[in-house]
Amino acid sequence: MKRCLTSQKRQPDRTHARLEQGWACESGHSLFNRAFTLLEVMIAMGLFFMAVFSILALVSNGLRNARALQQTTVDAGMLAAELSLTNKLTEGTDSGDFGDLYPDYKWTQEITEVKTNGFFEVKFTIIHHTGGRFVESPMSIFLFRPESTTRGIGGGLRR
Repeated sequence: MKRCLTSQKRQPDRTHARLEQGWACESGHSLFNRAFTLLEVMIAMGLFFMAVFSILALVSNGLRNARALQQTTVDAGMLAAELSLTNKLTEGTDSGDFGDLYPDYKWTQEITEVKTNGFFEVKFTIIHHTGGRFVESPMSIFLFRPESTTRGIGGGLRR
């Protein structure tokens, strides 16, 4: 058996410890190979790719959530706020769109008098055309407008 040396001098009392550490022997060859085995390399690559794909999944979810936050939806409250600024209401239906601001959205409103004292119910419906189908979101509000032109019990107009 060849003895391992730290330099040219021998130290027999620590030979066993040096053999475990893989020191070079007199012949110049290593007692233990210092290279990685194929199994170690495969495990390291597997852990690396698992970490990379986890990070990619997190980035992808973050981008999807950011994109969803940027898509604005139209609320019927915009129409209700505009209608609430008027002092007079007339019964009937009306419809329209939001122009270039929201190109795929349309709206309808139906104004009906609930009682004869100027108490009105206004039903709004926002219609959104998406993916080949129509999505409707309704909203209803009540407004008290005593100055509005209404129909009396006899069918005539009163003020």
